[in-house]
Amino acid sequence: MRTPDERFHDLPDHPFPPAYVVVAAGDGSGDALRVHYVDDGDGSSGETVLLLHGQPSWSYLYRHMIPVLTRAGHRCVAPDLIGFGRSDKPAARSDYTYQRHVDWMREALFDRLDLRGITLVCQDWGGLIGLRLVAEHPDRFARVVVANTFLPTGDGEPSKAFLDWREFSQSTPDLRVGSIVNSGCRSDLPPAVTSAYDAPFPDDSFKAGARQFPMLVPISPDDPASGPNREAWQALEQFDKPFLCAFSDQDPITGGLDRIFRERVPGAQGQKHTTIEGGGHFLQEDRGPELAETVNQFIAADVARS
Repeated sequence: MRTPDERFHDLPDHPFPPAYVVVAAGDGSGDALRVHYVDDGDGSSGETVLLLHGQPSWSYLYRHMIPVLTRAGHRCVAPDLIGFGRSDKPAARSDYTYQRHVDWMREALFDRLDLRGITLVCQDWGGLIGLRLVAEHPDRFARVVVANTFLPTGDGEPSKAFLDWREFSQSTPDLRVGSIVNSGCRSDLPPAVTSAYDAPFPDDSFKAGARQFPMLVPISPDDPASGPNREAWQALEQFDKPFLCAFSDQDPITGGLDRIFRERVPGAQGQKHTTIEGGGHFLQEDRGPELAETVNQFIAADVARS
């Protein structure tokens, strides 16, 4: 399914023209899927910042960060995950698996766009997917910023907040995406902004990915994604490039998980990790420019060292 273009007209603070690449559907059918991405900035600094969103948002989440990053000379690439934003949306929930999401982004970002020297900024599912790519292709990445995310293996106990969200996402008859994003912020979003988060989903038939995503998070050791994520952790435990934690102070889903990255990832040692005050789960909405400036300073410090 493909959301009509008119749904995206005149969105607040979103002047970015659409761009697309095509990837294999991955179901053996030979079909293809269109992946939308924002590509902004002249890259005069030589740095490429990859901005990966999570559930149930889309690249619109980064609209207040992109100008701060591009003013520093960086090129920003912000894709929409399959099933979200302006990207295509397979109609069946069974079409969505954790592995396919990793495969779709790998093909879009590496095989089609050939991104290299990447500074990854990832939140929520952006980390669950992006960190898998870092683990598989560390040579593509220069540095990483994790914000309100994790790489679960199902070996630990999930938080009550996540389990409550998972139950809600499956039981509510109307998955109101804009309201969900608003509830994950400390600030109250204007109606036009919540409508922008609803824009990709004209009706419930477009929400198969949004419905399925919470069920793909490994919460048991024998989940299909648990093994690959354990392997990814082994790779991250060898990742010695700069790795920064920039979590917010008011996220009930991922609060405290930054400590594990700091302890296990070599590149996190000695970094100026920060806590973004006044930010909820979607800290890009609550404190987007502040997070972007943190990324700018992180890149500048690393470039100066090298």
